[in-house]
Amino acid sequence: MLFYIGLGSNLGEREQTIRRALDMLDQYIGKRISVAPLIYSEPQGFDSPNRFCNTVALYESELQPTEVLAHTQSIECQLGRTEQSVILPDGSKRYADRLIDIDLIEAYDNNGIEVRMHTPALTLPHPRMQERQFVMEPLGIIKSHVINHT
Repeated sequence: MLFYIGLGSNLGEREQTIRRALDMLDQYIGKRISVAPLIYSEPQGFDSPNRFCNTVALYESELQPTEVLAHTQSIECQLGRTEQSVILPDGSKRYADRLIDIDLIEAYDNNGIEVRMHTPALTLPHPRMQERQFVMEPLGIIKSHVINHT
């Protein structure tokens, strides 16, 4: 399977944390095909003086989406993430600063068919990716690179 994975950090040594997360994804998820250049953005959905550093990486893996999710959550914990977004009574989320955030953005099966799923733990493709320039910009770079070099 192919997985597009978004990474972001707005606390601590942001770039170093993302590099460490990518190295851990290499260990647990599979082969890294490509990674977009780091971009910087203002927090979205909450106020903070800390800008985000973001990227998207493409991985090839034999794992299923729920297995990849379990590994990404474990990596977040190993890198020191303790805070989580809070689900409000209206179903929306309240976001906060974070050392690392790793999201599954899109997945494709071995036939190149986009994986679509909606469970309490995971929705693919990511339901808010179109609203997030810090996801769409690096995602577009990777997709352009992969298409032009395959």
